[in-house]
Amino acid sequence: MQTNLRKIYGNWELGYVLDKHTVKSIPTGRNEFGHMQFDTTRTEVGEALYQLKNRHDWNQIEPLSHVLHTSVFPYFKDIGLIVPVLASKIRAKQPVYELAASLAKRANIASFNEIVEKAANEQGLPQLKDLETKDEKAAALAGLFSINDQIKGEGKWNVLVVDDLYHTGASLEAVCAALATYIVR
Repeated sequence: MQTNLRKIYGNWELGYVLDKHTVKSIPTGRNEFGHMQFDTTRTEVGEALYQLKNRHDWNQIEPLSHVLHTSVFPYFKDIGLIVPVLASKIRAKQPVYELAASLAKRANIASFNEIVEKAANEQGLPQLKDLETKDEKAAALAGLFSINDQIKGEGKWNVLVVDDLYHTGASLEAVCAALATYIVR
């Protein structure tokens, strides 16, 4: 799978994205239900993520996990565990959790899906996807994340946080801020 690795910056020590998701998206008109339709061109990584998240094509997990393991994972030293960013949409099977689990299996380390918890949004508040700026998203996420103490004992606690889409980095920064408060007892 072709990637265009880019370094990203935030409240973490080191971060990368595999590629952009969308190259271009042109409106083509409304469907019979009144929803705008688009002719969208995605990168190879973007198409794999789209197929995984929107078309429930679970065959995309292994190629995405492989490319993460071969192109991104080598930049990180002494990773002790993987934490997926919490899913924003409730699904029976969460793509980002499955991706993190597959990467963890390849790297022979643990993945913790529930170490970071998110409080429920109040009714009527907009979803993150409907907010445009990083500041709006950060304000919507402020104080929503906490830690579920799951790790016991000694070990390497360098964390690789995995998210499926990166736009402004607000979700990733909120999760990293919560993780930074975690002290293994």
